Amino acid sequence: MQVFITGGTGYLGTVLVEHLITAGHDVVALARSEASAARLRQAGAKPVAGSLSDTAVLTDAAAGADAVIHAAVDYAMTEESTVIELAAVRALVAGAASGATPKPFVFTSTGLVYGFDEDQDTSEDAVLPETSAQPVKVAAERIVLEEAGVTGIVIRAGLVFGRGGSALVTGLIQSAQHSGTSIYVGDGENAWLPVHVEDIADLYVAALERPVAGVFNAVGSVPFTFRALAEAIGDLTGKLVASVPLEVAEEGFGPAARSLTTTSRLNASKANETFGWTPAPRSLIDDVRSGSYGEAAAK
Repeated sequence: MQVFITGGTGYLGTVLVEHLITAGHDVVALARSEASAARLRQAGAKPVAGSLSDTAVLTDAAAGADAVIHAAVDYAMTEESTVIELAAVRALVAGAASGATPKPFVFTSTGLVYGFDEDQDTSEDAVLPETSAQPVKVAAERIVLEEAGVTGIVIRAGLVFGRGGSALVTGLIQSAQHSGTSIYVGDGENAWLPVHVEDIADLYVAALERPVAGVFNAVGSVPFTFRALAEAIGDLTGKLVASVPLEVAEEGFGPAARSLTTTSRLNASKANETFGWTPAPRSLIDDVRSGSYGEAAAK
């Protein structure tokens, strides 16, 4: 099938393009610059010039494809980025819904939509809290899921890692190098379940090939604590490791620092059972200590 993807030259999108082409699909991808277009051509995809602000381009490209993936991610959460994101999702959905039969539409969301309350239900059918780290994703999810003209598939991913990427992990590495200390908040024993970028790419391909509408959590099977992550980053960078109070973390990371105090209780059994998806048992801590993050530390 022909798949139109936004964010095809981003961290996750680059791997998605590779996996889609390997699976035999034709990929058309949004390109904001000639440099991005060149990267897409080299990967075997066809670029379409435009940005998320070009809603007419998005609608036309989605209408011409057999399936759509919105993988462009912007966690800045400014008023401008929120407006652009929601307008882009509406345009993509409108294009995808213009055909005679519903097309698969995969939207990239995040487990952060479940918010900060330790008692919050994190199952896919949970009522989401009014306050979360990503309110724009909640609003965009509704657009995708409420359009009858598409098979809306929402992937609520845990922390995506691997190939030396993930803004959170690389940001913590860079912060340690800049400040001289690899930090964690409080006792750092709060744990997350991350998912490797190769595994989540496999999930997207499976969801497109055997589409089932709904929300799906996506996490791996090897958890990490933030203290263990800070210690691994300390080993990688040769910097000290220290606990800091939340207020100090907020000075460096802003409101996003609160996420570093949360515990992830996401369960991916629905995705496992629906799509036959089984992520490999890969460890973020191992990858930081002796895997793909050495290049990030070298920079």
